[in-house]
Amino acid sequence: MSTSSSSTSYYQFKPYNVGRWIVWSSFALLLLVVPLFFTSSLSQTMLSQMGIAIIVCLSYNMLLGQGGMLSFGHAVYSGMGSFLAIHTLNMVTKGLPLPVSLIPIVGGISGMFFAVILGWVTTKKAATPFAMITLGVGELVWAMALMFPEFFGGEGGISGNRVVGPKPLGITFGPQIQLYYLIALYTFVCTALMYAFTRTPLGRMLNAVRDNPERVEFVGYDTQRVRYIAFILAAFFAGISGGLAALNFEIVTSEVVSGPRSGAYLLFTFLGGATFFFGPIIGAILMVLAFVLLSELTKAWLLYLGLVFLFMVMYAPGGIASLIMMNLRVAAFGRLKELWVSYLALAATALIVLLGAAAMIEMIYHLQLNAALGSELKFLGATLDAKGVNSWFGSAFVMLTGLGLFELTRRHFKRQWGEIQEFIEKEMKRRETL
Repeated sequence: MSTSSSSTSYYQFKPYNVGRWIVWSSFALLLLVVPLFFTSSLSQTMLSQMGIAIIVCLSYNMLLGQGGMLSFGHAVYSGMGSFLAIHTLNMVTKGLPLPVSLIPIVGGISGMFFAVILGWVTTKKAATPFAMITLGVGELVWAMALMFPEFFGGEGGISGNRVVGPKPLGITFGPQIQLYYLIALYTFVCTALMYAFTRTPLGRMLNAVRDNPERVEFVGYDTQRVRYIAFILAAFFAGISGGLAALNFEIVTSEVVSGPRSGAYLLFTFLGGATFFFGPIIGAILMVLAFVLLSELTKAWLLYLGLVFLFMVMYAPGGIASLIMMNLRVAAFGRLKELWVSYLALAATALIVLLGAAAMIEMIYHLQLNAALGSELKFLGATLDAKGVNSWFGSAFVMLTGLGLFELTRRHFKRQWGEIQEFIEKEMKRRETL
C-alpha cells in the first residue's frame, strides 16, 4: 500500500519538478549569455541595473504580493543598504580586508538592521495604517538625509571606488562585464532564495495573514510577528540590491531613500504583476527601460508612465504576468489562435490612440519648456505647430478616432473571450467526470 502511494506521488510530482528545473536552468543560462549578445557599454550597464531592479522588486513583492502590505517606504531599506555599502567600500579603500564581492552582503545586513528597528512599529498595523506608517517613515528618513551630511553626504552624496581590495583571479570589477556577472550571481541566488521563501511554512502563513488575518489569529498565530519577520527578510534583500547599486554607480545620494524611488518600486511591481512570483521580474525590466531609454526620448516620460498605470488598473489589474498566464491557459486548450486577430486589432487601435495623445502631450510640453525655440516641433518625423489649430485638431481627431475603434474592438474581444472561457469551463467539467 505504501509502495503504491509513494509511486503515485513520485509520478505526480516528477513532471512539476522537471519543469521547475528547466525554468531555473533557463534563467541561469539567460543571465550568463545575454551580455554576449548585448556587448555595448550601455547595454551592459542596463543589464546590470535590471539585475539590481529584479532583486528589489521581488523583495518589495514579499510585502505587497505575498503579504498584502502596501509599503510607501521600501526605498528606505535599499537606500540605507546603499549608504552603508558605500561607506564600507571607502573603508576597504583605507585598508579594511574585505573583498568587494561581499559588500552587497553588508548592504543586506544594513537593510535588515534598520528593518529590525523600524519594522516592529511599522508592522503593528496592517492595511491602510501600515501604508501610512511606511509613508511617514520614508519621509522622515528622506528628510534626515539632508540634515546629516556627515553620513549621507549632503546634496552631493558619497562616492567610492570599487577597484580596491583583494583581487582574486585578477578580477578587479573595473570592467562593467565583471561587475555584471557579480550582479547576475546575486540576482540568481536572491531570486532562488525568495522563491524558496514562498514554499516555506512561514511564506504560506504570510499568504494566510494576507487573505484572512482574523482566522490566523483564531488558530493561535501572531499576525504581527509574521508580518515583522517578512518585513525584515524583505529589507535584507532590498539592502543587497542597494549594495549592488552602490558598486554599480560608485556614488550614493539622498535620492535612493526618496519617496519617488519607493513609488517606482510600487508602480513597476504592480505593472509586472504582484500576484505572480515572476511578475516583479517583468516590472523590474520595464523600470530600467523607462528610466534609461524612455526618459531620453521625451521629457513627458513620467506622464506616459502614469497613463500606462491608469490603463493597466482599468483593463488589467493583475499586471502583465496575469495577462501572460490567462493566455497560457487559453493556449493549453488550443483556443489561442482564435484571438490573434483581435489582439492585433487592439494593439493597432491602441497605437492610434497613443499617437494622437502623445502628439498633444508633446505640444503642451513644448509650449511650457521650449517656447523660446518657436512653436514648431518634430514628432515622429512630422512637423507640428504647437500654436496651430490644424495640429491640435488633427491630433485630437486621431486620438478620438482611435478611442472609438479601440472600444469597438474591445467589446468584440470581450464577447470572444467570454465564449472561450465558457468553453474552457465546460471542458474542465467534462474532464473531471472522466
